[in-house]
Amino acid sequence: MLYGRVELQNATALLHFSKKGLVQELLHNLKYRGHEQIGKFLGDWLGGELQSIEVYKNIGVIVPVPLHKNKRRERGYNQVTKFGEAIAKALNTEYDEGVLIKVKHSKTQVFKDRITRFDDANTRFALGNTDGLSGKHILLVDDIITTGATIEACVTLLERIPDVKISVATMAIAE
Repeated sequence: MLYGRVELQNATALLHFSKKGLVQELLHNLKYRGHEQIGKFLGDWLGGELQSIEVYKNIGVIVPVPLHKNKRRERGYNQVTKFGEAIAKALNTEYDEGVLIKVKHSKTQVFKDRITRFDDANTRFALGNTDGLSGKHILLVDDIITTGATIEACVTLLERIPDVKISVATMAIAE
């Protein structure tokens, strides 16, 4: 899905998402029903898998796709935080929520088409504190990849940091 759009070292998704499926219900419970522990469960699961894969042993920092401060205040948490923290613990590396910032609040992406998502994503994010990240291997984490627009926008920003390598890990990928 991201091939030819951004340069990634590696990319992985734990689950396959389909409409009206179990994964949709699981992510819906995580995002909208306050079941934040689902993120930790999925992060522990994926972190355990990644521990045994050589290319993930050199991850220098885990960076989540951020939520806008208004959405975070409304929801009470970023659904990716527990997921990313669990992976960071499994890989014995740091977790940093300050690298990417969501600067533009947007409505849910669920009902938007690919082009609209791409246009929105390119104006929604900015780099935050990147001190000490030069030369590191960054693992960008998110809940789901649908069109890839959000990941592409975030990777494009992270590529501005000198000499970084970027990989992606998500809870799920849509069909």
